[in-house]
This record gives sequence, C-alpha cells and structure tokens, in this order.
Amino acid sequence: MKTKINGILAFLMLIFLASCGNDIDTADAFGNFEVIKTIISAEGNGKLLVFNADEGQLVIKGENMGQIDTLALMLQKETMLAQKRATLSGLNDIDAQLDVLKQQKINLQINIDRIDRLYSAKAATQKQVDDLQAQSDLLAKQKVAIQTQKIRLFDQVKVFDSQIDLINLSIANCSIKSPIGGRILNILSREGEMVGVGKPLFSIADLSTLDLKVYVSGNQLPSVNIGDEVEVYIDKNTEENEQLQGVVSWISETAEFTPKTIQTKEERVNLVYAVKIQVKNDGRIKAGMPGEVVFPKLLLKDTED
Repeated sequence: MKTKINGILAFLMLIFLASCGNDIDTADAFGNFEVIKTIISAEGNGKLLVFNADEGQLVIKGENMGQIDTLALMLQKETMLAQKRATLSGLNDIDAQLDVLKQQKINLQINIDRIDRLYSAKAATQKQVDDLQAQSDLLAKQKVAIQTQKIRLFDQVKVFDSQIDLINLSIANCSIKSPIGGRILNILSREGEMVGVGKPLFSIADLSTLDLKVYVSGNQLPSVNIGDEVEVYIDKNTEENEQLQGVVSWISETAEFTPKTIQTKEERVNLVYAVKIQVKNDGRIKAGMPGEVVFPKLLLKDTED
C-alpha cells in the first residue's frame, strides 16, 4: 500500500514538474507574435519643415508630430479672400440701384394716381394711362433683374467660401498628427524632404496587446472557440518558460497547408487552421517572438481520454 502511495506521489510530482517546465512537447500549438502596424502618410503637399519622430518613440493619440510647409496654401487663401471682398463690394452698387428704382416707383405711382383722376374726369387720354402703366411694368422688370444679379453675387460668394474651406482643410492636414497611440516602429521620411499626399511618413503600432498567431489541426479545431481563455508561454531562458494569459480572438474560416516554420501537434496533418490569440503585453513580448499555447479544453479532453 505504501509503495502504491509513493508511486502516485511520484506521478503527481512528474506532472507538476512538467507543468512548471512547460516542455515544448506539451504545447497544443506554436507560432509567433504579430503586431498590427499602421502606416501614417502625409495628407498635404510640400516640404517637410518639422518632423519630431524617432524610432521607438512612444506617442499618444492626436500628438503633433510635424509640419508641412503651407506658404503656397496661405497665398491661395489670401487670393480667395481678396476675390471675395471684391465681389462683395458690388453689393453696395446693387443696393444703390434698388434704392433708385424704389424712388422711381414712388414717383411713378404719384403720376399714375394723378392720371387716373384726370382720366376719370375726362381730362386725360387712355394713351397717357397706358404709358404710365408700361413704365411701371418696366420698373418691376428692372427690379427683378437687379435682384437676380444680387442672388448671383451671393452665389459667387458661396463658391469662394467653399474654396476657402477647402484651403483651410488642406492647411490643417499639413499638421502631422498621430491618429492612434503607440510606439513608432519605422521612420519612412526625413525632415527637409518633399512629400505629397499619400507618401508614408512613419509606421506605428499599439504594443500594449499583441497577437500570437498559431495553427491548429482539424481535430483540434472543435475544441477551440473565440473568447476562450488559454495559457500562453514564452521563453524565459534556455530551459524555462514564462506563462501568460491570452484570449482567442480570431479563427480562420478556411484551412491552409502547414507553414514550413510551424509544427503542429500531429505532424501528419497537412491542413491546419490559423488562430490568433490576444495577449496583453507588459513589455516582455516582442514582435516576431515565438510562443506556444495550451488550450484548456484540449487538455481536459486528453485527460478524459
């Protein structure tokens, strides 16, 4: 009986040592850590006057990283503003013409009333009445024409305003800002260079969370689900590993042939499925670092078998 108990204790000790050492043979899948890289490109045209970015630099979202020359845009804006002012100056002339027409309309109405009274008294002719009415109709048409000119003038001003808004947007886009927070990976342009819209400036990535991309076989796939918490291991030294926690975030919908650099649990399986596991990074994980994962459901299934 004592020998049997000692045997059980020895067996449990072996399991404990195996779990602590995390020998590579006990892992369910292997892979490498990946980082989602974002390439920030220029949104304006001109010389890169200021560019405060260095590889490895930690930046926050919206941080100002540099400035593209805006002299040409500012000159265009001044030209548009001058044209707008010149166009608006014609508004005073139009208002003056409308005032003249208004006074002519008042004077003409006085004459029309007088002629109407004379015509009622048989002291004026129908031609005199018709002539004054024709003059009144002409003044009304002139007023409509001048008001149309005024509407056209305001339409021109709206065009200038739209062009000025576009120039202001282009000027704002010449201010280089990081759309996300993270760490700069590569510098792709240098201060003093000419840049254009779409030219890459630098690449950045959020290293607070990395993806461990591994491959599982078709037999393993039913036991792996999105949202599962798994155990992730990275190298601590040549003999020991460090354990981290991860969450399955993505499972490929299609199978692919086993990558040459990846070994699966069952070497005879040719088709595998890619799986991504999100792992919070406290600084120990680097992009490209190898990692291995243990799926609790697979471990439980092996234990039951």
